[in-house]
Amino acid sequence: MKYLTRSIKRFADLLLAGIGIILLSPLLAVIALLIKCTSRGSVFFIQERVGLRGRPFHIYKFRTMLELRDAEGRFLPDQQRINTIGRFLRATSLDELPQLLNILQGQMSFIGPRPLPTSYLPRYSSEQMRRHEVLPGMASYADVILNRSVPDWETVFKLEVWYVDNWTLWLDLRIFVRIAVMVLLRRGAEQGANGQMPEFLPIKTTDGNRIVR
Repeated sequence: MKYLTRSIKRFADLLLAGIGIILLSPLLAVIALLIKCTSRGSVFFIQERVGLRGRPFHIYKFRTMLELRDAEGRFLPDQQRINTIGRFLRATSLDELPQLLNILQGQMSFIGPRPLPTSYLPRYSSEQMRRHEVLPGMASYADVILNRSVPDWETVFKLEVWYVDNWTLWLDLRIFVRIAVMVLLRRGAEQGANGQMPEFLPIKTTDGNRIVR
């Protein structure tokens, strides 16, 4: 039964992603042109993230930040590098649209734990690693519960593991609808628009083994 429902989810992902790319192709072209005309650099932001079973893949997003560095060659803080177009793309979640390509390639789903940088891998506890038992998603159960904010990484990971253990097609549909409403109403958009995503920095307990946040 689980294999059948997973297959249905994969078919739905392929169908919706394919239709989405076709219907949104004019919008994607306009966004790409605006990025190219207003700043130097690639149209896309490509970064290695962790996917199913801990395997790395390259995630695609529209680039929202300028290539600004300090005197020592290090990137300036995110808040100083986001331009007007980038802030708008993040606030409306339009910067996420290239991830439709990741869905077509089988690296992501519409709904699932958000894919995080590979540098986080050694920081997870064994329980937190369970978030990688399913495909990562463009939107997550934690986004819905926490209003698309990250107040506490431990809470985020607990919600994601709960999603892994309780996943159903019906749950995905409910998350999809609620995320769509949140995006339309721009709920929780401030953090993304300002580039303020705290880094996951775990703390080891006194026994030196278990990692918590």
